[in-house]
Amino acid sequence: IEHASYTFAVEGVSRALLAQLTRHRIASYSVQSQRYVDKSSFDYIVPPAIQECGGAALEEYHYMMQRIATSYDFIRTELIRYHAKNSTATAERLANEDARFVLPNACDTRIIFTMNARSLHNFFRLRCCNRAQWEIRAMADEMLKLCREVSPVLFRKAGASCAVSGKCSEGAMCCGEPRGI
Repeated sequence: IEHASYTFAVEGVSRALLAQLTRHRIASYSVQSQRYVDKSSFDYIVPPAIQECGGAALEEYHYMMQRIATSYDFIRTELIRYHAKNSTATAERLANEDARFVLPNACDTRIIFTMNARSLHNFFRLRCCNRAQWEIRAMADEMLKLCREVSPVLFRKAGASCAVSGKCSEGAMCCGEPRGI
């Protein structure tokens, strides 16, 4: 299982998911750059709880994302002017580089990553768990389904630790609800 590797292309996920994903060190990652890509009018991820809550919470969330987009555009434009002594391409790259600091964790991104089967088993044990954050759990669930389609024998016993071994890896933080995929 060390030599069987799997590559995933994922888009429409948040930078918050990316921060969690890259904690899994035994993988190779390629991520859409915020440094070289103009993120004006960026797409963003709305957490399901905010969507379901609706009302003022959802309105405030959308308002804040729009406000951040406006700030990003303003700062980027000002930085392009500031760097105008350079070529246009250089000025835009330098502007993107610093304007990105105002972008939220909700900002969408694209990722390509590769893990071997052993690392994927560990990933699924942790990220298919009920206690995993909703976005990475949803991605892990889909990845596990895909892995089971192409390598059913290797991934027959993969998933949340409670579902695979009957024992939760969360210890005292156990949710008490075994989860299978």
